[in-house]
Amino acid sequence: MTTDQIILFTLFGAVFALLLWGRFRYDLVAFSALMAGVLLGVVPVDAAFAGFGHPATLVVALVLVVSAGLVRSGAVFLITRTLVDATRSLKTHIVIMGGIGGVLSAFMNNVAALALLMPVDIATARKAGRSPGVSLMPLSFATILGGMVTLIGTPPNIIIATIRQDALGEPFRMFDFAPVGGIAAIAGLLFIALIGWRLIPARDSGVGGDRMGELAPYLAELIIPAENKLVGTRLRELLDPAEKADVAILGLMRGGKRRFGTGRNLEIKPDDVLVLEATPEALDEFRTAFSLAIVPADNPAADAIGEGVSLIEMVVPESSRIAARTAESLGLSWRKRTVLMGIARQGKRITSHLRKTVVEPGDILLLLAPSDTTDDVVDWLGGLALADRGLNVTRDSKTWLAIGLFGAAVLAASLGLVYLPVALGVVVVGYVLTRILPLSEIYDHIEWPVVVLLGSMIPLGAALDTSGGTELIAGALVALTDGLPAWMILTVLMVVTMTLSDILNNTATTIVAAPVGIQMAQTLDVSPDPFLMAVAIAASSAFLTPIGHKNNTLILGPGGYGFGDYWRMGLPLEIIIVAVSIPAILVFWPL
Repeated sequence: MTTDQIILFTLFGAVFALLLWGRFRYDLVAFSALMAGVLLGVVPVDAAFAGFGHPATLVVALVLVVSAGLVRSGAVFLITRTLVDATRSLKTHIVIMGGIGGVLSAFMNNVAALALLMPVDIATARKAGRSPGVSLMPLSFATILGGMVTLIGTPPNIIIATIRQDALGEPFRMFDFAPVGGIAAIAGLLFIALIGWRLIPARDSGVGGDRMGELAPYLAELIIPAENKLVGTRLRELLDPAEKADVAILGLMRGGKRRFGTGRNLEIKPDDVLVLEATPEALDEFRTAFSLAIVPADNPAADAIGEGVSLIEMVVPESSRIAARTAESLGLSWRKRTVLMGIARQGKRITSHLRKTVVEPGDILLLLAPSDTTDDVVDWLGGLALADRGLNVTRDSKTWLAIGLFGAAVLAASLGLVYLPVALGVVVVGYVLTRILPLSEIYDHIEWPVVVLLGSMIPLGAALDTSGGTELIAGALVALTDGLPAWMILTVLMVVTMTLSDILNNTATTIVAAPVGIQMAQTLDVSPDPFLMAVAIAASSAFLTPIGHKNNTLILGPGGYGFGDYWRMGLPLEIIIVAVSIPAILVFWPL
């Protein structure tokens, strides 16, 4: 080995040792290793920060922003209502989400499939009262497995098809990967659903749960618009959907009078006001599901839902301007363009309209105010703002626009019409221009430690390749398999390719391993197709680390995982993939 190779192998060994130890955060470890590589001369100075502009890094950042837009537009609520039930057992949830993720990722980029389903999984975890960490890793692995089935499902398959065309004159077709990839995906999904999820250590990332769950739910009001689909139905018909959304319907107001008890049998009419008890998140989901309006519906802030407005939670002290007064008498609506969305009051019943309710010291108010004046509103009221919980207002009128932009981008990228990072970038621009996402919030949705991790590791991986380190591994592999039977050679090739894919990204691994597989086939005087298929499956099977595949990187922060958590489910999964793929390759792609 050369000096550069020794330094790089040592750096990689130190990085993985420190990441497995877990004493220092992964972005600090990776960036320190990058700086060490630059100072030691193995990473060129002009390429030191190239990783931060690498497509993989950009895709991860853009996907997180796109996911936030899908949540804000109500697309996630739409999927949650139709496909996901928080009352299901965790195993059933993982089976359903994994199946959906696997099918979607077979026909769209697996990163995009995870981007669509990740916020759904987090929302379901919140409603079920569990950490998203127990289901996000199974979902990520399922979307990776689904990508093995078709040509467009994952980049390694596209690269393998291109290399085959260069070497043999004809590429793999769309579903040539399906026999082997399908068997591997089904076996992997069965393991994940039945056993794998149980191996994940229980950790709470704080993303899915309510960090202030000890607060009482808010009493709130929503109005029935004139053309709403609920007009003409009975109030009791809303009880089951409301319970599913964790919303309690306390009654109905009509003409300023509160109806309880038998009022639930009333026929709903336009401008009726539903009296509810719910958390802010559940209230927003229920409002979105039934296209309800905020009271008062003619308030500027209510009209501008999702367009630069924010939810504020505020405790009312005795010295507050609103203490012992009502929101209506204070002129909160027209003075500050702010709506009183809800009141949380321990142990006392509220029987009047919210805006006509006398606010008491100790009440917690849920306010809807313009984003650029939230601090001013709290100061003017003399209240104490609670810690920010990341509450958002769903822009439900833009649901299908958000889905359409995302779907068009995925289709264009899958057909090769637009480069995936560019397609996702266009979606982000579209979300901002159509006010699905406020410009001021764009950067809040990016997991910056993950960006630093990828931006730091990519130049190190490139340096290993340019220094001849990967060729050294390939040469050793050819020597190691000399004289072995074909199935053992395929097994060794898959294991080494998987190992490289866990360290490098799967694209770089495919570029290195595919020519090695062809060389092995030529040495044995057999067809190169089984070797190329082995590389395709193995390169996509990056389940041991968060840096081997972008999907694993995406869930690192939201799932609350440590660097060493992935191998617990990933190692047996990789063993299963090898065990089922080798026989399948030998059957469907004979030597």
